[in-house]
Parts: sequence; structure tokens; C-alpha cells
Amino acid sequence: MKKNTNCMQTIYACFIGYIVQAIVNNFVPLLFVTFQNNYYISLERITFLITLNFIIQLFVDLLSAFFIDRIGYRISILIAHILSAAGLILLTVLPEVFPSPYTGLVIAVIIYAIGGGLLEVLVSPIIEACPTDNKEKAMSLLHSFYCWGHVGVVLLSTAFFWFFGISHWKILALMWAVIPIFNTFLFRSAPIYSLHEEGEQGLSLRELCTSKIFWMLMLMMTCAGASEQAVSQWASTFAETSLHISKTFGDLAGPLTFAACMGASRLLYGKYGDRIRLDLFMRGSCILCILSYLCISILPFPALNLLGCALCGFSVGIMWPGLFSTASVSIPRGGTTMFALLALAGDPGMFRWSDACRSGIFLRRRQSENRNFRSHYFSGRPAPWSDKIKKI
Repeated sequence: MKKNTNCMQTIYACFIGYIVQAIVNNFVPLLFVTFQNNYYISLERITFLITLNFIIQLFVDLLSAFFIDRIGYRISILIAHILSAAGLILLTVLPEVFPSPYTGLVIAVIIYAIGGGLLEVLVSPIIEACPTDNKEKAMSLLHSFYCWGHVGVVLLSTAFFWFFGISHWKILALMWAVIPIFNTFLFRSAPIYSLHEEGEQGLSLRELCTSKIFWMLMLMMTCAGASEQAVSQWASTFAETSLHISKTFGDLAGPLTFAACMGASRLLYGKYGDRIRLDLFMRGSCILCILSYLCISILPFPALNLLGCALCGFSVGIMWPGLFSTASVSIPRGGTTMFALLALAGDPGMFRWSDACRSGIFLRRRQSENRNFRSHYFSGRPAPWSDKIKKI
């Protein structure tokens, strides 16, 4: 993939931007037990922080369609990094300042969630606008950095807690905050290109909503988000309950394997995308995704089920960046509004559709373990309908 040397700084900043989003989304869940023990907060209230992060990012996705073009990409991306860093820093301060530590956690999560939501909307169109010879390769490579960021956050955080103790988590939070601070200065001097030709204007929200192709892309993006999270949210628990391994190794064998395979898929297309047709790669990935679901739910061997989780990660890797690239080609004047709404469509698929898929696909296997996990994950107490399911 040939790149204009003037845009290299912009491309590198975008790569780091997705690592920042991975930090925002994946660091705090590693601290849930610590928050529960140190601040005496119920698991139900702690897990709500994930929901809060998701809801805030949804609202940011929606509102971004109306204000980003007005204030400009540079100011918006700088605000995104500043808020991401501020949220991580305040995470170490506010729980000690407020009478209720939970209030401090909520405020910190809201702040960095706004930054994460802005990053989700901004980074893809910024790199799409860069003058590269193969934009599909650049987009796929960009999205692979979220996967590597996810893997890095879990591995490095786990190593830090192993060597220095989880009681020093505040130091690690401040260390992670250095990355968005550094990238703020990188974006401050990086050239920002326009998605449109000089004198050309993007489509309005009303014009987008009258396009049948746009609504098809929205549906496909929702399915892409659901396909990804239906397995990734469940992989760790499956590894623990079916393979009877510890939580640490369950995280390594489940979600990290999924994320690594998803990143490998995006990296593969980022490397060889000029030799592979995007539409054929996406169709093949959809077929592989179906096969991976069958492998997970039907085969009676836990090791092969875990392999199915890895195959699922590889198969869904191209879906999100591939749809962004397809949308840019299909609706060239879509602009910021289109990218914001596509991100908005993908997030609900990642949240609720994933729970529906998880409850349907995996009910046959390890019913009691998975049922207890879902009730524990969302509420911190046994599900009131568990006895009824046992009777079925």
C-alpha cells in the first residue's frame, strides 16, 4: 500500500487512536473485582459501568452527525483524546474525592466514554480521506489496531498486576493515559484531509435516509456488530467452564484468541488487499462465520468449540472495516454523517443482539454454566427464571 509521505503522520495517529479506544473500552472491566472490594460496590452497579459506557458512546455517535462538520475534524479529534486521557486520570482521583466512590467512577466513565465515542466516529473517515492508493487496505489495517490494542491492554495489564500487584492499578491507569496525551500532540500537527473534493458538499441526513443502499448498509453493519460480539463476550466463560481453567487463562484462551484472530484477518487484508476482492473476502468470511457458529454449538469436543471461537474472530474481522469501505464507494458523498450513523448501527448489534445470539446458540451446551454467567454478568444474582428453564 503506497502512501503519500505527507499523510504518514496522520495514518500513524489514526492507528494509535484506535489503540486509545481499545484502552477506553477494555481497561476498566479488568478492575471490577478491585472496585467491588475496595469501594464496597455491588457487582450489579459495577457492571452498569459497561452499559453506561456503551450508552454514552451511542449518544455521541448520534450527535456527531450534527456537530463534527461544524467544528471541524481537528478540534473534534483533539477533544476526543483529551477526554479519553482525562477520564482515565480522573478514574484514579474522583472515587476518593466524592463521598460515594461510585459517583466518581460514573463521572470518569462518562468523560472517557465521550472521548471513545468521538474516536469511533472520527478515526475511520480521517484515514479514508488520506491520499492512499488502496483505501480498503488502509481501512482494514486501521481496524486491526483496535484488536492489537485490546490484546495489549489485557496482556500488559495482567503482567503489571502480576509483578506489582493490582493494588497499584492507579499507576497503571495513569500510564495508559499517556498514550492519548501523546496522540493529542501527534494529531495537533498532522495534516487532516477532507472526504470531499474542493467545493463539494456531503449528503444531508435527509438525503442519506432516502437512499436504499444506505439502509442496507445500516442493516449489514448491525449484523456485523452482532456477529462479532455474540461470541467474543462468551468465549472467556466457555474456556473456564468447559476446559476447567482459571479466569486468567480463560481470558487468554477465549477473548484474547478471538481478538488476535480478528486482528490477523484485518492485518491479512491490510497486507494483501490489492490481490483480494473485498466483496469476495467478505462473502467468504460470512460463510466461515456460519461454520464457526456450527462448530461452537454442535461439535461435542470443547477444544474444537474453542477453535470455533477463534475461527469466528477471523471471520468477523473484515466485516466492520469492509462495510466502511463499501459505504465510501457506494455513497461517495456520505461524509461524516454516514460514518457516524454506521457506527451507531453497529453498536446496538454489539450490545443486545449479541445477548440474543448468545442465549440461542449456546443454550444447548453447558446450559447451567452459561445461564449462571449471563445472570451473574448482568445483575450479580441468579436469574429468577433459571428454575423454569431447568424444567424444559
